This record gives sequence, C-alpha cells and structure tokens, in this order.
Amino acid sequence: MRRNGLRVWALHLALLAVLASAQFWLSPYLATNLARIMVLAVFAMGYNLAFGYTGLLSLGHALLLAAGMYAAGLPALLWGWSAGPAFIAGLAGGGLVAAVLGLLALRTAGVSFMIVTLMFAQAGFLTLLYFAPVTRGNDGFAVAAASRSFLGFDLSTDTPRFLAAFAIFATGLLVSLALMRSPFGRTMIAMRENEERSRMLGYNPFTVKLAALTLSGLYAGAAGAAYALLFGYVGASFATIQYSILPMLYVLMGGAGTTLGPFLGALLMFALVEAATGLTTAHQFIIGAALVALVLFAPKGILGTVRERWAKWLP
Repeated sequence: MRRNGLRVWALHLALLAVLASAQFWLSPYLATNLARIMVLAVFAMGYNLAFGYTGLLSLGHALLLAAGMYAAGLPALLWGWSAGPAFIAGLAGGGLVAAVLGLLALRTAGVSFMIVTLMFAQAGFLTLLYFAPVTRGNDGFAVAAASRSFLGFDLSTDTPRFLAAFAIFATGLLVSLALMRSPFGRTMIAMRENEERSRMLGYNPFTVKLAALTLSGLYAGAAGAAYALLFGYVGASFATIQYSILPMLYVLMGGAGTTLGPFLGALLMFALVEAATGLTTAHQFIIGAALVALVLFAPKGILGTVRERWAKWLP
C-alpha cells in the first residue's frame, strides 16, 4: 500500500516536472496553448470532483466558470483591481454560486438534477445578456493590462502567463490527489457507488454532495478567473451549454474518477480539435467519430481503462 502511494505521488510530480520544463522547449505559440489547456484542465478537475467521484451529472458548470470569470473580470474592469484580489474574487464567486446551486438543485437526483443544473446555467446566461450594459453580453470585454499584473509580473506576457497557469494547475492537481486519498474523498466515492449504504453508515448524502459541488465550483471559479486574467477576455459565451459539455467530454475521454484524467482529456481533445480543423471543414465529424470510438472501446476513458486492466494503483 505504501509502495503504491509513493508510486502515485511520483507519477504526479513527474508530470508536473515535465510541464514546468515545457516552457523551455516549446515554441511561444505551443506554450500559450499548453497554458490554456492547463486552465481548462482545472475546470475539468472540478467537474471530475462532482461527476467522476461523487456521481453528480451536471450540465450547469458553465455557470460556475462564468461566475469565476465575471467575479474576477468585472472588478478589474470597473475598479481596476489587480490580478491577486481579482483571482480570489473569482475563486469565491465560483464556490458561492456552486453552493447556492447545490442548495436548490440537490433536492433532485439523477436526470432531474442534470436538467435543473442546465436550467440554472441557461438562466445565468440570459441574465448576463440582460445586463449587457455592464457585462457586455456576447461581445464581452478585454481585461486591461494594468489589471493583469501580479507581484510586478505582467501576466499578459508569455513566461509569466505560463508560470501562473502552471501554478494554478499544479495546486489544483495536488489538492485533488490529496482530497481523493483522504477520508472525505472516500466518502465521495461511497456516495457515487451506493448512496443508500452510505446513509446507513451515518453519512448525510446532501451534506457530502453539497460539499463536493462547492469544491467543484471553487475549481471552476479558479479556472474562470485564470482565463480572464491570463488571456484577457471575459464574455457571456462562456456561460453557454458548450462550456458545460466540454468538461464532461474531457473527463469522459481521460477517465472519470481518475486524478490525471481531466488533464489528459483536455490535452487530447484540444489536440484533436486542432488537428481536425487543419484537415477538413467537417472537423466536428472527426471529433464525433473519435468520441464514439472511445465510448465503444474504452467506456471508462483512457486512464480508467488503463487502471481497470493494467494499473489498478492509479488514483
């Protein structure tokens, strides 16, 4: 058991070492894309906490992403906040909206929960459009360079942006790993596997699910705030259904209920979209075919299948 634990931590730290070194051997274009992938992977990590580990199939995570994005972007736009306070506001915004969403939506379960979260996300998107004079609606707004500064580093430039994205990703990954190896993480998995038996053991499903959804919102809020501050754009389009489906696809491709699955899924999906776009105008057909093949031959995702067949120690 101890040997497996050391192996798990070594694997995660090795990945972080490779990513940290990537800025030295990737071109600026690819390094910027990798920074974007790491931010989206944080978003997918949050979705994985809710869906992969706790069994909460949500279609409302775009609302949480947008909450973090606007909670960071609007203070920067209206009051000139710097990146540090703006990021904290985005983190809190995602967590707070997730907690409120959970208090209401967790009165349902299964397909009903999925539909309710979708309705709340759509209501959030329409709210952003209604208050377009402030939110700028679908047009969005650019975050001023003065607000994209942290400890004297300009996050709009390549190296600071990459390092900031890496720091957020590394923190999210290690926290996720520690959480899943903790008693609370085991409780989340128990809720996914057999909620009634967990209730008989004295756990409150509503409380556990609410905590899991709030943690998921913190991750989504961090991703939204990071996207706004590192890439300088905030827009209502991030609250559309597309950004609720994307983290689901990342998690399903990489492996639901695996700590590295969200990153692998985000990386492969990003690469697949880039490659398919360069080959044909019907790139969505290629992406759809790849997802169908994945469902048929690796229904538990890539790392989920690897864990099931060859490496049962993978977290």
